[in-house]
Amino acid sequence: MKILIVDDSQANLDVFGHMLEMLSDTPPVTMSNPRIALDWCADNEPDLVVVDYMMPEIDGLEFLRRFRALPGKQDTPVVMVTADTHHKIRHEALRLSANDFLTKPVNFAELNARVGNLLALRSAQLRLASHAADLAEAVRKATAEIAAREREAIYRLSRAAEFRDPETGGHLLRMAAYAELIARNLGLPEAECELILTAAPMHDIGKLGIPDAILLKPGRLDADELAIIRGHAQIGARILADSDSPLLQAGAVIAATHHERYDGSGYPNGLAGRDIPLHGRIVAAADVFDALTSSRPYKPGWSFEHARSAMEAGSGSHFDPDCITALFCDESALDAIRRRYSPPDRLTTTTTQEAA
Repeated sequence: MKILIVDDSQANLDVFGHMLEMLSDTPPVTMSNPRIALDWCADNEPDLVVVDYMMPEIDGLEFLRRFRALPGKQDTPVVMVTADTHHKIRHEALRLSANDFLTKPVNFAELNARVGNLLALRSAQLRLASHAADLAEAVRKATAEIAAREREAIYRLSRAAEFRDPETGGHLLRMAAYAELIARNLGLPEAECELILTAAPMHDIGKLGIPDAILLKPGRLDADELAIIRGHAQIGARILADSDSPLLQAGAVIAATHHERYDGSGYPNGLAGRDIPLHGRIVAAADVFDALTSSRPYKPGWSFEHARSAMEAGSGSHFDPDCITALFCDESALDAIRRRYSPPDRLTTTTTQEAA
């Protein structure tokens, strides 16, 4: 336990230091200048402070006031040394949260008892704080494990919606990472960025409700079939609706709105501009960017430059202009995401196309 003694008298420091040396596993720190002592306390953690009241410039009360104002020093035990007649001083010291008093001349037995009791309380206090920190860490780990399982279940459910496409897994991971990148570049809070990263893969979960004959049709869809497949946005929203989970709530919003267009020409509700929830606007840009730059059996992937040009042309009509700016402000980050979540053969194909 670390004890600090503050007294402008060197003789008192020597006496108190000698008395208290037997109560702690480390020698007491003694200081005659209260200003220097306060500076020391700002960078150190004493377990007990013994301070004299009668000191020039900064007396014991002012020292106590400033000491309590330091971060983390509100609960550190403080013993004030006063004369027996200083009743008003003691009352003021109590108001400033002094823990105990020693009366001059100090009796060793009294000092031993009072300081020993406070050090025992401090030790218990530190053990309790450590136990609370351990419990908080255990709760954090348990919560993280639950969240990880929830994320995995959601990803697998999202993957089930498009499991027929061998590229879909990479698409979901890339698209979600692009969405998170947009969110970060828009300056959204860390928790919201992580929420978008986890919820974005649920954007097409409504395809589970689309008949195979339409979903897997090799040719162009007629008007009726197109209307049915566009219904996946509303189906996804209904699948995820009415949940108490913030993650599923975000997924429901994204599923319902990622095909809305900034000019109001999208579906299913023809929302426009800022009436489209931000999460939907973000995922709309991320989803289209990955679709354009990914190779498919029926098309080669576009280069970043080609995709950027096309999407910037749609800024303000198809896409939220802020989301387009946020997506393309760091192309090195886009390339890192593509390389991380694309199979090597797809990387080779895309790189060749970009070089051409």
